[in-house]
Amino acid sequence: MGSLSEYLIVALMLALATSPIAYASDPSPLQDFCVAVDDYKSAVFVNGKFCQDPKIAKADDFFYSGLQIPQNTSNPVGSTVTPVNVAQIPGLNTLGVSLVRIDYGVKGLNPPHTHPRATEILFVLEGTLYVGFVTSNPDNKLFTKTLYPGDVFVFPEGLIHFQFNVGETNAVAFAGLGSQNPGVITIANAVFGSDPPISPDVLTKAFQVDEKVVEYLQAQFWWDNN
Repeated sequence: MGSLSEYLIVALMLALATSPIAYASDPSPLQDFCVAVDDYKSAVFVNGKFCQDPKIAKADDFFYSGLQIPQNTSNPVGSTVTPVNVAQIPGLNTLGVSLVRIDYGVKGLNPPHTHPRATEILFVLEGTLYVGFVTSNPDNKLFTKTLYPGDVFVFPEGLIHFQFNVGETNAVAFAGLGSQNPGVITIANAVFGSDPPISPDVLTKAFQVDEKVVEYLQAQFWWDNN
């Protein structure tokens, strides 16, 4: 009887793991495309955006121009991310993919952050980047690599990751993400720049530092490079 119970438990766990209910990413589209539209009165709600009537869709709904233009990196972190997601290309709605260009000044950093809804694959076009990600608790293992033009690196969905320009010139990278809207949580901004601020009592306990250190960090201007 015990072995039968164990078999049923394992079977149930496998069923839940492969169930659509447990699928933590963009669901597959239910039609060829679903162009996002703000006018809900003449639309159908699908995947977080209203859908335009396919009969009136046009090529520009699937188009974006300007990703070849270098961006200004004169900011506190020395990098700028240019997103191309459903906000820029409404035709991406329900398609589960997006793109970013990342410009790095010398010693520029794309600070530690996560994408809660997407895996990222990064391609280095110019420069030299030191990149890495950290696994979840309890191991918190760090994986790092120095990348050169033509190199590709993957950041698994939801894990904290970063890129740092260690070269002597500006750097450029492009990244594909497995969501039409991957989301970004920059760790320092979220922890020390939240609105309203997290109680210093919480942060001093969490980081095991003096309250003055926390208050200093909370007083800084946390730059959003996205």
